[in-house]
Amino acid sequence: MATRLRPASKKCTVIGGSGFLGQHMVERLLEKGYSVNVFDIRKGFENERVQFFLGDLCSKQDLLAALQGVTTVFHCASPAPSSDNRDLFYKVNYVGTRTVLEACKEAGVQKLVLTSSASVVFEGTDIQNGTEALPYAKKPIDYYTETKILQEKEVLGANDPEHNFLTAAIRPHGIFGPRDPQLVPILVETAKSGKMKFMIGNGKNLVDFTYVENVVHGHILAAEHLQKDSPLCGKAYHITNDEPIPFWTFLSRILVGLNYDAPKYCIPYWLAYYLALLLSLIVLILSPLVRIKPTFSPMRVALAGTFHYYSCEAAKKDMGYRPVVGLEEALEKTIQSYQKLRRSV
Repeated sequence: MATRLRPASKKCTVIGGSGFLGQHMVERLLEKGYSVNVFDIRKGFENERVQFFLGDLCSKQDLLAALQGVTTVFHCASPAPSSDNRDLFYKVNYVGTRTVLEACKEAGVQKLVLTSSASVVFEGTDIQNGTEALPYAKKPIDYYTETKILQEKEVLGANDPEHNFLTAAIRPHGIFGPRDPQLVPILVETAKSGKMKFMIGNGKNLVDFTYVENVVHGHILAAEHLQKDSPLCGKAYHITNDEPIPFWTFLSRILVGLNYDAPKYCIPYWLAYYLALLLSLIVLILSPLVRIKPTFSPMRVALAGTFHYYSCEAAKKDMGYRPVVGLEEALEKTIQSYQKLRRSV
């Protein structure tokens, strides 16, 4: 029997494919008939249809092995935003990405789609229906965001149609869904410790939360529409659920869905912000004597108490993006996937 070979354009590598977003990306690519390599520092799952390459993102030789015969690369490797390891952020997000670009060009990769972040334009003040025309944050909210800005600039600046190397960046916001190791588990842990009784502000600030399948859909659409002379070349695109929701309503839906109490009391935003500033000052003063990592920081207060949602109009126009899973269905799927965290009465 003759073996059907996949066309070369269907061979791709997912850098960071063992992570939360990466695993969902790999599954969808396989469903769409792609041949998939995964490059990561660990093997996060078993799948006989996937070829795994383990290595260091900053090693071009390690990367080259995973890029042979590959047309498209999805780069979604990054330390968790909650990490406070500044050196790691710089190494992975900036130095590692420069190495990825070098390796892609050397291996003859034609397309690179980066997972960036909508936070690259966020400075802790309200953004309502923000477009990609907003400038990069001059005062990024944290070191993760600072290095994501450096990373995105490198990737978009590397777009080079004359040499058949095309790049684009996807800026999701508030990714959530089944198997997420961050949002839901941390939320439940916070509720268990009795720290989810208060909401910051009046609870009306709208925020984008984006279901992981929609983020994956946006990446694959970008790769498939990324052609010479297409508007995607060297551009960044917001990808969200296109259904902004009050921040505290979203968190409350998950908490109540898992049998925990929703926050009942309000702290004025200005008060919470100045308390967080005071706490960060105390931590700074004590830092020579004791290392403290406060969970209550000005950055987290800003994320919880301001408007930050973004327009998807450019993605709709240039690559036909529409969310494939609505927010209600996405919340239900997510809550059902975390039944092991449900509080028993």
